[in-house]
Amino acid sequence: MKRMTWRMLLFLLSAAFILPPSMSAQSWVYTGTNLGNQSIRLAVADFKPAGTDPQTPALKAVFDATLYSDLGNAGIFQMVSKSLAPLSMPGSPQEIALSQWSAAPANAAFVAFGSLAVNNGRLIVYGWLFDTGNTASPQVLGKQYNEAASEDSARDVAHQFADAIIYRLGGGIPGICETKIYFVSSRSGSKEIWAMDYDGQDQRQITHLGSISMSPHISPGNSRIIFESLGRKGWSIRMYSLDLGRLVAFPTGTVGHLNESPAWSADGMHVAFSSARSGEPEIWIANADGDSAHMITSLLGPNVQPVWNPQTDAQIAFVSGRSGAPQIYIMGADGSNIQRMTDGGYAVSPSWSPNGEFLTFSWDRTYGPGAPGARDLYLFNIATMQWLQLTHGEGSNDFPSWAPDGRHIVFARTINYRTDIWTMLANGTDQHQLTFTGNNTEPDWSWK
Repeated sequence: MKRMTWRMLLFLLSAAFILPPSMSAQSWVYTGTNLGNQSIRLAVADFKPAGTDPQTPALKAVFDATLYSDLGNAGIFQMVSKSLAPLSMPGSPQEIALSQWSAAPANAAFVAFGSLAVNNGRLIVYGWLFDTGNTASPQVLGKQYNEAASEDSARDVAHQFADAIIYRLGGGIPGICETKIYFVSSRSGSKEIWAMDYDGQDQRQITHLGSISMSPHISPGNSRIIFESLGRKGWSIRMYSLDLGRLVAFPTGTVGHLNESPAWSADGMHVAFSSARSGEPEIWIANADGDSAHMITSLLGPNVQPVWNPQTDAQIAFVSGRSGAPQIYIMGADGSNIQRMTDGGYAVSPSWSPNGEFLTFSWDRTYGPGAPGARDLYLFNIATMQWLQLTHGEGSNDFPSWAPDGRHIVFARTINYRTDIWTMLANGTDQHQLTFTGNNTEPDWSWK
């Protein structure tokens, strides 16, 4: 087998698997992150400026910083520090000396490099990824980008090139650099729905209802946000079209006085939500246009926070107080075969992994009078009933949501009465705070 082939295959892990429970605390769970495997040592050269346009230096700085950060955030690379990288800026395959990058102190297995120029208001970027150990045929990837010149486009192009590298070296799993995170923020004076890039950049307000809006969920096509909002008639399910820039009708969302926690099916054809229109909060399902609403749980509640299995749409996880304190349950999408997942404490906010094998949720395992427990996030394997604690008392942690790559989780953390959005790898490591203004909670990661 050629060297590039086996080097790449060594790092291609795209499916989860379970090891015996006697293994160390985090060794049994693999969710596409390459956890427990040797990371790819990757270097990124600063791109070579081309031309004399005065915009070039500033846009190159944005591009270089974004590309390095994106690849560092991927969770599958051991990044070569800029301080250890050669000082050269190769702008083309003819200009790179692979031996400089493969040798100490860089010791890079792969190197990304290229050139950037602004020409007649256009941002022109050429990017390559080379295997430093394959001198005969080193090119793994070559890309060209041509966009209107701006800081936003410099970031966008860096995201695109990073995602191409992640896809190629990460087992064919698309990267998340072009995804968005939707969340609730009070920074404008009322709780509204906001959006930001996956890395916390470009935070912007979506709704302007001047009320309380919560529980945003983005549709699989990333075109509509469904959420709950408080109005004159109580809590309603509302729908916002990102394409139209306004609210659109969701008729069944206004029936009754308590409608909450909506969630999309993976095919985008249905919405599950909780409603007390029958008396107690129960799980209901409606078509995406709000028609054909029907109840799939009956009493033994309250029943709230439904989420679909994104792999099959055949199961729904939800929270129920039928046994006392809230617990996590799963059931068929028709309400059949209800199974309890958690064994006590106070468990809420389930989120299903993209591969359908794991649930993440917030769990106070020692909940009760006088108990010293705290809300932490847990990863739960549905088939084996094993769980892994992801956070460990760093504030109160809630509302986890999976990234579409299955490698990352976004969540809300409250410390000293202030709540912000954080991300981490799916094993609980590499935690990063994304918001720093106002109170921010209930994040939802876009599908792609």
